[in-house]
Amino acid sequence: MSDEEWAKFVQDSARGIPDSAPKEPSARARMVTERLRQQEARGELPEGWRSGPSLRETQRRATRKRRLWAILGLPVAALLAVVAMRPSLLPGDPFGAGDAEAAVSPLPAETAAPTAAPGAVDPQTPTLERPFAGSPALRWADGAAGIVVPEATAVGTLSKAQVEKALQQSRKLLIDANLDPATLRGERPAAALAALEPRQKDLLTLLNTALSKPDRKHDPLSMFSRFDPRRLRLVGDVVKTRGRMTFKAGEHASVVVHADYTFVYPVARVDESASTEVARTIVRRALDLEFSDPRKYVVTPGRITVVRYDRDIGNSACDVYDGFLHPRFSTAGATDEPTGAPPSGPTADPYDRSRDLSENGEKACGVVSRT
Repeated sequence: MSDEEWAKFVQDSARGIPDSAPKEPSARARMVTERLRQQEARGELPEGWRSGPSLRETQRRATRKRRLWAILGLPVAALLAVVAMRPSLLPGDPFGAGDAEAAVSPLPAETAAPTAAPGAVDPQTPTLERPFAGSPALRWADGAAGIVVPEATAVGTLSKAQVEKALQQSRKLLIDANLDPATLRGERPAAALAALEPRQKDLLTLLNTALSKPDRKHDPLSMFSRFDPRRLRLVGDVVKTRGRMTFKAGEHASVVVHADYTFVYPVARVDESASTEVARTIVRRALDLEFSDPRKYVVTPGRITVVRYDRDIGNSACDVYDGFLHPRFSTAGATDEPTGAPPSGPTADPYDRSRDLSENGEKACGVVSRT
């Protein structure tokens, strides 16, 4: 073989050697290997350093892990079960479970008279943070949002626009008389009084006397919801509202608006010693309001003629006629709160909107089944 052929053979052979072919270890690798061999001979290396933990050591570690889980597992499982049922117990309420009001879906608007009282709810105690806990009103609308007027249509000689105006005036009267903060604080409901027909002198005289000198025959609570600001304060800024509004043709070239609404008021005492307890008063009102055609009858345009007004009050002291609502609390407070006579009437559910208020008459003050 010539020199050129031999050189070509060597070059081709070197090119065909794969990277995985055995290579001679470096001098440093040979030193480390020799040192480890000598340490192993002297017994300085742990057992199984070449092959990993022995079977005995592996079993020992598994036993220790099982014992640890046996000790910690039961308390952890119990804690997880409690948190699953009551997530609000966690500090800071990370899941938002404590904000039950935000999690509950609201009821659709009431379009017809209910056939029964609302179903039972979890018996929870109301707090300053959750004043409607344990109440069917938790799913009701907030304040004026719960007073929805129906779509207007022409009635008799009144146009659709006139009927729409009558509905809006009725809504405003309900708000001014039952939801306005000043009215609830016991101030004079000037806006509500100004909305009434001035020719209804008997009604206006009765209401003005009731506001200045209330007594059994002159009670402002017949039309207005009021609390004594020296004793009570509204908890939060929400009053729950539920009801409906309808209209029909009246006898005096008019439209008669029928309003039937229930308002739920959460209140607490003003005195600091018992300010954490929350009580709820439930007031249901049914009114018939007439708007006559000013072209046919002598009426004041834009004013409301009150044909009928009924009320039913749940959880307020009986036979107390000072012009304010007085809910009952479970504990005594520092403030001298009027208690009135003990309830003597039948037990009733103040949330039951299926009852006809016109059948109440002058029944004795009864006991409420829930608040």
